[in-house]
Amino acid sequence: MGKVESMIKSEIVRLAKREVKKMALPLKGEIKSLKGIVSQLRKSLLSLQRVSPIGVKEKKIPAEVTPAEVKSARFSPRLIRSLRKRLGITQRELALLTGVTVGAIHKWESGKFKPAMEKREIMVRLRKMGRRDVRKMIEDKKSQKGEKKTVSRPSKAAKRNLK
Repeated sequence: MGKVESMIKSEIVRLAKREVKKMALPLKGEIKSLKGIVSQLRKSLLSLQRVSPIGVKEKKIPAEVTPAEVKSARFSPRLIRSLRKRLGITQRELALLTGVTVGAIHKWESGKFKPAMEKREIMVRLRKMGRRDVRKMIEDKKSQKGEKKTVSRPSKAAKRNLK
């Protein structure tokens, strides 16, 4: 009798597995397609979050810097260089942020000149910022500068075509 019971039991298990497989196969395809849709939605959400400032914590340039804070701020050549190194920017990028030439930054860092009061104010603001915020500002300034260049003057080829 034991042999018949085990044969019936194994046959029931086999048929049950077969039925489960039949039912799961269409669901497996649906799950795969839904995973693809979720992945696409996640990617589009990330791209929208990068573009949209809503819901994203952003640190803006500290708008409020008191004149007393600017006057009391020390700016030795070593401090200017260390600020630049801490922010991970080049002299050219610091010049872009402060609105001066690269030569002026070099002279500030060598001690030949000191920054004017309005430039000191910008540098005090930069002290309160982190690397990411400064990088973002640099990218914004570069994109604004690029837009101005394309709008302000026509190319040499365009000038030739006008003649």
